[in-house]
Order: sequence, then structure tokens, then C-alpha cells
Amino acid sequence: MDYRIEANRKNWNERTPVHASSGFYDVEGFRNGRITLNDIERVEVGSVEGKSLLHLQCHFGMDTMSWARLGAQATGIDISGAAIDLARALNDELQLNTRFIRSNIYDLPNLLDEKFDIVYTAMGVLCWLPDLSEWANIISEFLKPNGTFYIMDGHPFSHIFESEENQAGVQELRARHPYFKNPEGDFYEGGQHTYAGSDIIEAGCYEWQHSVGEILNAILAAGLQLQFFHEFACSGYKAFPCMDKGEDSWWRLTSHNDSIPQLFSLKATK
Repeated sequence: MDYRIEANRKNWNERTPVHASSGFYDVEGFRNGRITLNDIERVEVGSVEGKSLLHLQCHFGMDTMSWARLGAQATGIDISGAAIDLARALNDELQLNTRFIRSNIYDLPNLLDEKFDIVYTAMGVLCWLPDLSEWANIISEFLKPNGTFYIMDGHPFSHIFESEENQAGVQELRARHPYFKNPEGDFYEGGQHTYAGSDIIEAGCYEWQHSVGEILNAILAAGLQLQFFHEFACSGYKAFPCMDKGEDSWWRLTSHNDSIPQLFSLKATK
């Protein structure tokens, strides 16, 4: 395994128990029947009743099992053994008949020989992938003819910013990161908080920035037909300190929110 992906596997093994005990993930609410999928993706994916669905980078599987609650025959894939173990335990406890497989995405064709009606992935996924061309080819390989691929993720443009305090003590967004990809990846030292929970994660990790052009070209080169590419001025979590959570549960910047796309969704068919 690529040493960078192996580093990320260790990082996510460490994150999993922290996330599982956090209010951000609200595992207890899920146990009590909560659907973890947001309204946008449920509308854009459409009905999954009776359809086979492959969820890439599923973490510990609550979204995967939510699709199962909505009628899909769902399979979740994740690189983290700790995440897959927890997903399987939750699935068995709740008797949801969801399948989970531990695998690096790039190795998945060696472990799974099936075709699916839907391939789905969402929320904080592309930054962990060094090669989008191979990723898109694997998606195409697992789709049935006329099958659907759907992704919702952080918008690449929003990733160039950091929040900094100006002379007046007000948080402002400043461009601090490249928009275009560093093929080697950017290494982040351990000893930092994750986005959910207060515990320190000691393992470091590698991330890759992917532009909109790179994402679209990878999908098109894999032979998929683009149905739509949507952009949204909101975030699923508090991406910057200068954000407030709305009554609809989406986070938005406290000023000039519509100036920056923060999420995108893409749907394509084979």
C-alpha cells in the first residue's frame, strides 16, 4: 500500500472512536432511527427502493445504513478497520442487513466483483484520494449500464481559504492554500483535533486538493455522462470560525456568504 494511504488508514483508525462518541455524529440518535443523509442528497439521488448501492469511503457506515433504511441493498467500503468493525457492530445490533468491506478504494476491484445501480460517496472524501482518474474508472467499473454515480463534497474553491483575525478583531477569510493539486500530497502533522470531538489525533495524514476541472475531466474520461454539477453556499459543518448554523442545520458565513461556493454535488450516469 502507498505509504501515504497507509498513514491515512492509521489516522482514521484513531479518529473512529473519537467520532463515534461525539455529538457531531450522534450515534445514539441513529440507533433511535435517525436518517443521517441530508435533504439535498436524498432529493438529488432519488428513490433507492430495491436498488443496489455501493458507498465508497463510508467511515463507520451510518450513511450507508441510512440508505438501507430507505430501501437500498447497501454495501459500504472504507479503508479503516476500526470504522468497518464499528459499522458491522451497529448493523448487527440494528439488524439492517447492510454489508461492509474494509478496503482501500484502489484495491476494491480485487475484492469485489459486482455491479451496482448506484455508486455514492459524500462529505470529505476527495481530499484523501491521490488519483482521481483511477478513482473514476473504478466507479465506472462498478456501475451497471444506466447506473448512477452521485457525489456531494466540499467545494474545491472553499479549500483555499483560512480564517484569520484582522486588526479590528474580526475573523476574515484569506486565500492561503493552492487551488491546484500537489501530486505528492500535503502532509499534516499529528497532534491536532479532528472536526468531531475534542480528543487529539496523534497520527498524521496526507491530503490532496482537486480542482473542479480535475473532478469533471476524470468523470468524463471514465465514460460517464454528466447529468448535473450543482454548487451551494453552505457547509455541513463549521468549516470556519466565522460561521453560524441555521435552522435548516446548514452552516453559513456570517457575512458575504454567497461569495463562496462551499459544497458541490455531481450526478452522472453510465
